[in-house]
Amino acid sequence: MIGMVGAITARDLRLAMRRQADIVSVLFFFIIVASLFPLGVGPEPDLLRKLAPGVLWVGALLATMLSLPRLFADDYRDGTLEQLVLAPQPLGLTVLGKVLAHWLVSGLPLALLAPVLGIQFDLAGDALLVLTVSLLIGTPALSGIGAIGAALTLGLRGGGVLVSLLVLPLYIPVLIFGAGAVDATVTGLGAEAHLSILGALAIAGVFFAPWATAAALRISLE
Repeated sequence: MIGMVGAITARDLRLAMRRQADIVSVLFFFIIVASLFPLGVGPEPDLLRKLAPGVLWVGALLATMLSLPRLFADDYRDGTLEQLVLAPQPLGLTVLGKVLAHWLVSGLPLALLAPVLGIQFDLAGDALLVLTVSLLIGTPALSGIGAIGAALTLGLRGGGVLVSLLVLPLYIPVLIFGAGAVDATVTGLGAEAHLSILGALAIAGVFFAPWATAAALRISLE
């Protein structure tokens, strides 16, 4: 089963490398959102430090959503998705492989880029570290939850907007505890509680959401 998940992940990574513009557009969007805020609110360091957790996490969340409509769309158009659904292997494991690939090309680059952007907000070293860790833990949950919305809106006109409407309410807990971990660090409190809850959300997003996504895919293909 691990080999199958790895094969699906490797396949999607190879396809993603052929469309590097999609990866760059996600990162560029994150950079633009995070960079415009300091220009808009002014150079006051205390205000920037206060706004940083929410701005950076909302930017990462929206950037992740940009790539969700393409998670199954290409396989749906060329018929590959139907073959994957009819395959004897559990569809949930196939979805898990695609979710992992989505995180590797969207969530992981965002997490690695975030501390560089956090410098604009005058965040200290420990806050930058917690920001990176929180995104490394939280973005897999965003990919897993987002896959459910992408599956439910597969083939629908205006699916990108519908994905946003479906998954944004589900993203709120991840946003609260992700930004809360950084904010707790900035204010001198410990981030362990926030990161623990964020880890639980990530486990649920990675290991349970694929099975809900598989059910949603079967409904969309009927």
